[in-house]
Amino acid sequence: MTLRACIVGGGGIANAHAKAASSVDEVELEAICDVSEEAAKHFAREYIIPNSYGDLEMMLATEAPFDLATICTWGNSHAELAIKLARSGKVKAILCEKPICLTAVECAEMVDVTRSEGVILAEAFKFRHHPMHLRAKQLINDGAIGELRSLRSTFMTGVNREAIRPEMNWRFDPERGGGATYDLGCYCIHHARFMFGMEPTSVFAVGDFHELCGIDFQVAATLGFPGGASAQLSYGFGLGGGSQEAQMVGTVGRIITDVAWNNEGRPTGIEGRFGGGEEAKFRFQPVDQFALQLRHMVDVLEGRTEHRIPALNSLKQMRVMDAVQESMRSGEVVNLDQEDD
Repeated sequence: MTLRACIVGGGGIANAHAKAASSVDEVELEAICDVSEEAAKHFAREYIIPNSYGDLEMMLATEAPFDLATICTWGNSHAELAIKLARSGKVKAILCEKPICLTAVECAEMVDVTRSEGVILAEAFKFRHHPMHLRAKQLINDGAIGELRSLRSTFMTGVNREAIRPEMNWRFDPERGGGATYDLGCYCIHHARFMFGMEPTSVFAVGDFHELCGIDFQVAATLGFPGGASAQLSYGFGLGGGSQEAQMVGTVGRIITDVAWNNEGRPTGIEGRFGGGEEAKFRFQPVDQFALQLRHMVDVLEGRTEHRIPALNSLKQMRVMDAVQESMRSGEVVNLDQEDD
């Protein structure tokens, strides 16, 4: 069965999703929509997409129903677009680029609407589909390092602090959903929640805010988990050399992953030290995380599995991200009570 797909937003990340669609036989990319009709036409020519639109409502009114719509716009528009797509009756599933939106309040509405409309909503955390992270999680679940007690991760990129301006890139524009927590820290936060398999009960974060843009430029955050376990996260722009690492330490061992997030075209690996002093290394060949993500969505749409990142997981993620923002500004620990939904 061939699944009909469309992309909403033709910016940089949309290219990765379009390339993924071209490599997954079960998916046919039928349309692209962007606020710039000319940009949409250019995107359609580059990726041989039959139809392009400068207006979402026009695309939905003109096209046959889609199995999948992928949102690749700035974060400040994710909630509005997802709700429009869900209410249109023209899509079965929505894959929304990270972060899924900007606040837990927005996310709660997205979850409510997609649930009531019977539409699958999933957040596009590509790393969740990489065999390295799946293997690390399996090792933890199997007790290879005992009880997970401490996690440390980094996501740092080198950007000239003095040169950046809000108009340069959405990442540096708070109005469009920019900032280190929304762009980089979301990976570290989601990863910690995934590896621990539970939600943090407290958050303390220190942020260095850019003097011109006003975004959180560099951040150090600690997530406290039940039983005294913790995650220490360090992420931000303007940090030379970059860093993408994760280390999980348990009561009898540890796991270290390298090139944790943006590793397209690169081999990756795990170094493990397990109970009894046993050491092991696992190597993984380069993969296209976007293609793996799309293949997982195909399996979901064809009824073979549930999505790895259900919408309620993203709501809990946004509550943690809200707490990081609150703690950075207040200088206080924020306690979380992740209620059932």
